[in-house]
Amino acid sequence: MKAKALIYREHFSNKTYLLSFITAIILFTASLFINFYAGTYATENASNTVTDIILSNTRIYDLNAIFIYGTYAFWTFFTFLCLWQPQKIPFTLKSVALFIVIRSIFINMTHIAPMANHLILDANSWISSFTFGGDLFFSGHTGTPFLMALIYWDNKYLRYLFISIAIIFGITVLLTHLHYTIDVFSAFFITYTIYHLAVKFFKDDRELFLRI
Repeated sequence: MKAKALIYREHFSNKTYLLSFITAIILFTASLFINFYAGTYATENASNTVTDIILSNTRIYDLNAIFIYGTYAFWTFFTFLCLWQPQKIPFTLKSVALFIVIRSIFINMTHIAPMANHLILDANSWISSFTFGGDLFFSGHTGTPFLMALIYWDNKYLRYLFISIAIIFGITVLLTHLHYTIDVFSAFFITYTIYHLAVKFFKDDRELFLRI
């Protein structure tokens, strides 16, 4: 614990790191507000449902537990990773913030309503506060863990873990009819681009991230 305290002291006594850390917190917080208003707007302006190659041919499965508690577990682990290695916080948070902002733009380009029959989420869960119904394209549940896989690509254990989570979440939102097939499959391609934008935009933070 002493060694970890020294690492934190070393980083937070560095003005360059401190500025980057504060900027990351501000960007991440701002992205959550943007996501809220974008999701609300997209849902209020949703038009009609459309047919889907998977959803139109499968019944709804009650996977509330995976959707809710799996999300809890993912974000808890995400927080642990950031706190365990503080040098990784700025790049990770800025990348996630960029992901959220870009997704907020995408969900408002076309206002398609969710499938008429879909899983009703537990209203008592805080997850329902971040899922609006009309915020479909692209899937955040699929894209976020895949983004983490790309960020931690050099660690094969974390890479495989996050890719597995992305696949599990992707299957979950399809079988619960909470996302269309295109929302899930496109998430991998769009997230890959977002990651490389983050590497380009936050070059110094990425270099700090790679330090052992």
